[in-house]
Amino acid sequence: MSSSIRRALLLSFLGLAGKAHAAIPLQACDSPAFATVLHAAPARLEARAVWLDRRLAQWPGMASEGRFRLYHSSGGSIVAAAGAKVQGAAGVLELAVQAGAIPPAAAQRFKYVAPGPVLALNDADLSRIAQLQREQLVLVREDASGTVLAATRLQAAGALDDLYAAAEAIPDLGATPRASATTFTLWAPTAQQAAVCIYDKGTGRARAIHPLAFDATTGAWSAQAAGDLSGRYYKYAVDVVADGSGLVRNLVTDPYSVSLTTDSKRSYIADLDAARLKPQGWDMHRAPDTVRASADMSVYELHVRDFSRDDTSVPVNKRGKYTAFGETHSNGMRHLQALAKAGLTDIHLLPVYDIASVPETGCALPKPAGAASSERQQALVMKTARTDCYNWGYDPYHYNAPEGSYASDPRDGARRIIELREMVMNLHRAGLRVGMDVVYNHTFAAGQKEKSVLDRIVPGYYHRLDAAGAVAQSTCCDNTATENRMMAKLMIDSAVLWARHYRMDSFRFDLMGHQPRAAMERLQAAVDKAAGRSVQLIGEGWNFGEVENGARFVQASQLSLNGSGIGTFSDRARDAARGGGAGDAGEAVIKRQGYINGLVYDANARADKRPRSDLLQAADMIRVGLAGTLRSYPLVNADGVTRKLAEMDYGGQPAGYASQPGETVNYVENHDNQTLYDANALKLPLATSTPERARVQVLGLAINAFSQGVAYFHAGSDILRSKSLDRNSFNSGDWFNRLDWTYRTNHFGTGLPPAPDNAQDWPLFKPLLANPALRPQPQDIAFTRDAFRDLLAIRASSTLFRLRTADEVAQRLRFFNVGPQQEATVIAAHLDGRGYPGAGFAGIRYFINVDKLAHTVTDEAARGMRLRLHPVQAAATAGDKRAAEARFDSTAGSFDIPPRTAVVFVEE
Repeated sequence: MSSSIRRALLLSFLGLAGKAHAAIPLQACDSPAFATVLHAAPARLEARAVWLDRRLAQWPGMASEGRFRLYHSSGGSIVAAAGAKVQGAAGVLELAVQAGAIPPAAAQRFKYVAPGPVLALNDADLSRIAQLQREQLVLVREDASGTVLAATRLQAAGALDDLYAAAEAIPDLGATPRASATTFTLWAPTAQQAAVCIYDKGTGRARAIHPLAFDATTGAWSAQAAGDLSGRYYKYAVDVVADGSGLVRNLVTDPYSVSLTTDSKRSYIADLDAARLKPQGWDMHRAPDTVRASADMSVYELHVRDFSRDDTSVPVNKRGKYTAFGETHSNGMRHLQALAKAGLTDIHLLPVYDIASVPETGCALPKPAGAASSERQQALVMKTARTDCYNWGYDPYHYNAPEGSYASDPRDGARRIIELREMVMNLHRAGLRVGMDVVYNHTFAAGQKEKSVLDRIVPGYYHRLDAAGAVAQSTCCDNTATENRMMAKLMIDSAVLWARHYRMDSFRFDLMGHQPRAAMERLQAAVDKAAGRSVQLIGEGWNFGEVENGARFVQASQLSLNGSGIGTFSDRARDAARGGGAGDAGEAVIKRQGYINGLVYDANARADKRPRSDLLQAADMIRVGLAGTLRSYPLVNADGVTRKLAEMDYGGQPAGYASQPGETVNYVENHDNQTLYDANALKLPLATSTPERARVQVLGLAINAFSQGVAYFHAGSDILRSKSLDRNSFNSGDWFNRLDWTYRTNHFGTGLPPAPDNAQDWPLFKPLLANPALRPQPQDIAFTRDAFRDLLAIRASSTLFRLRTADEVAQRLRFFNVGPQQEATVIAAHLDGRGYPGAGFAGIRYFINVDKLAHTVTDEAARGMRLRLHPVQAAATAGDKRAAEARFDSTAGSFDIPPRTAVVFVEE
């Protein structure tokens, strides 16, 4: 036994001295229940008081009169009813109202806590508080006779972070197998005891149980088992006090699990550096060296199951699996290879960590059928939505383990590790870097629910709590609290694991604005160090919920991340291009047209008459996106006034928010909301032909391709992907999330989209889905595919589309055809390439004409120049033949731009 384990056993003994704790027996490991109540709680109690540190607590809204007492009970048996005396407590501590100032660090961290008395423990009791945090604690305001005036539990994170600050440095949380012994380490500072159950297989009875020893310095429990237990499975048995339950024994998997068995029932013991877990060539292979800075990234967002589920060129047993990416001659891999050849740099995978919402074996496979606008398809899909094989995966269960439903054998904890690594290696070999979507802002479950992991180990710590102590759910689910020391550590440790052990080249953070900027910056430094290179971070910087406007901390949000180098998705050009907003419903989804689909210049039948100023404003917002949404970029606005983008208004916010181009992620479509094709199906006039609809799609993709910053594309946007108008297909099954790599159909008109998020708009959707004139033909899909590849090639051909700094953008990007007299349906810009490394050309002029008509625009600075069509568009193989109709008159400096066409001219 090591000296550290021996010391921890002694500390554990001392900490529990005087208490009778029967050791957790082996049979507990095989309990059919995930939780066993050892001593039931008499009642539930809100947690309205907040520990600010180990000594101070604040009780918002409470009067200061009376006496304050802290009662404790190891069995969770306290009853503190107003008007009565406290019952069921094992002891009590006196607290005094603090007259002095709160320490600055605590005052800043808990600035959101409403005013109320700040209470302090007596100095003599400070040495006891760590032990008492392992019991039920109830704060009571009493009168002189001891009658309860008010009672509350306390939110513990502030105390635990202060008491166990040393835990942040623990290097080996989880299971660590070595030749001589396997170590298990679990951070559970409020547990009364803990043990690890060892199993030979993913099913069957436990072979051994080892008590864990408590370290009073870190709050971690640990044990060593003899020998290398790699390939075996384990669970923890943890005795904790949980509100409303009492003292419970939770059988729970490891938050630091690196793999699991089927449906995450048991954690898997593995050394990720072991040779047996590495596919052949893993150590030697390298990612493509195509990205030197974030602005070089051209990203294709892809779901593992979507990629191959319907690809008949993939063997049946590999469809929807990690292994499909090894089928180099499949239709899907040929498509990705062609994109890489054209200039795509990255695949971003929707979640591939362990998710809670898909059965890993025996999932339902409904077979919908019905008319183009029928309700039948969605009804069948929704019938099995909770048990089918599909979900986007924003339901994190275990952050550090690969998802098992994508593995060939989810029963074997090794297979998912090996096969995910094979997928990464196969994408790298195809010329594509790999990024993954991570969802550290919430968990699938909290409290004492079966699929709650964190909360059943340290109740009330890992999640962000509201004023009553309930878990906040502004993200959709149970919000995590990455402002708390050990939740931030879990997030950072997890990202490091993926970067180091799976060679992830970048990360996309779901709802990143719910995380502190400081935590994200620490994460950036940690993953860069682990990978030995720059790992790009991008994410959703939306500002909402209980953290909105910096209510709790400086967020990793759009307006707060400038200067960090971390990228956020920009909704400025997205909404201007598409029209309307993500929350539109009813007639607004049709009436609110955007820049590319007819705003003012091609109104649909339901659109209100809109003034030309609306079109001018939309054009300016497109320019904002093309300029990288940079705060400092000066733009001549439609009123003729030059303003920095930060001085332009976007719904009450600055239009420009980024400090550098790499801090902006440009997109017009991703997995959320209707696809671009579907949005255009709603907004374009009904008479618009499918070839013209394809051209409108390309216009949206061109805005992305020409924008400074990261270019982000949704898988299938280049083949007119439709989800049959579904606005939220996260749980819409395979049927509404299909991709066709044979380019025969885009799946528009395959039934009304699922009722939960769409039924209110079915009357609007039904006639559109039933209209065969809105279904593109194979030639429309092929046109979009080829034109998109040309856009990628044009972007890749010159660093002028990928400028590194705000100063370079200001110096080298110039918009013309601006101001009040502009031709508002044409975006025109010049990029100066003189003396710029990798520019390829002395200058570039690009044009995006969204109108149904050709237009002529003039650039006085182009008079007398010799310009020609970009070689990609001039080639006989060009996807968009109409671009070749563009003309440049050197004498006049004028450009004739064909209708609904993106055109690029170059200067040698």
